[in-house]
Amino acid sequence: MKNTLLLLLALAVFACDPGQGSADIGDAQASGDTPFQMDDADEAPDDIDDLTRADNYPNPAEILNDVRITPIFHAGAVLQYAGQTIFVDPYDGAERYAAFGAPDLVLITHSHPDHMDLKTLGGMTLGLAKLVAPAAVADKVSNDMFREELVMANGDTIDHLGMKIYAVPAYNPPGNGKIFHPKGQFNGYVLEIDNERIYFAGDTGNIPDIAELPKINYAFVPINQPYTMTVDQAVDFVDSFDPIAVYPYHYRNGDGTFTDREEFKVKMTDRNRGVQVRNVEWYGEEAKEKDEAMR
Repeated sequence: MKNTLLLLLALAVFACDPGQGSADIGDAQASGDTPFQMDDADEAPDDIDDLTRADNYPNPAEILNDVRITPIFHAGAVLQYAGQTIFVDPYDGAERYAAFGAPDLVLITHSHPDHMDLKTLGGMTLGLAKLVAPAAVADKVSNDMFREELVMANGDTIDHLGMKIYAVPAYNPPGNGKIFHPKGQFNGYVLEIDNERIYFAGDTGNIPDIAELPKINYAFVPINQPYTMTVDQAVDFVDSFDPIAVYPYHYRNGDGTFTDREEFKVKMTDRNRGVQVRNVEWYGEEAKEKDEAMR
């Protein structure tokens, strides 16, 4: 028991260490045992229909009109639309994504290793894929890894096979503790498909920029400490742009515990009943058991 308490104390001190550099931040979030880890003996799903099986992924795909979104792990997701396969922040092993085949497009929000996971990318077939990323990512990715690299800064927009992609701000605002994600360096993304807008926030705090955008329909929003938002900050943030539905993701804290998403759901519903809170598992049942043991 004594050793366990000392370990938890050390983790907490490390997560809040003001001396951490930018490269260390993602390492801290990415470190430790991954709660939903395929063993070498596990077989990847044989086809896309298998993606709904609980023993392969924590939860089935979400169908948002004609877009199929499969939450994978942490902040990683796969979108399938009109024959295109899009990976968002793929992380924690290429085997997690094997059932989807080679992607056509990879979106990476920023350069911390729990979002720009070079080992995971290195295990994928990316020779025909386009990378969309901020300069901080493109500068660190091998030039021959992707067919094409497209650098996007905050405010940029591109068209990709009938889909619009907007690079939007993602940063920690001043006055809320340490700035882990400086303004202007990293992206969130809004994908506009058939007049529906899907927002992947990446790592951001409660910022005013998103409320100024055209209507967002579905939002994937991080809630973890000390890197992004508290539950109350996330409620304020989501209420400011009033989506149809919000999916909390990236909710593993620096000390290894997990944000209470039910608390977020209750507070979000009390604030704005028009916003549906859709809690899906990004870490698996083992993560919940581990979290309960640590609390």
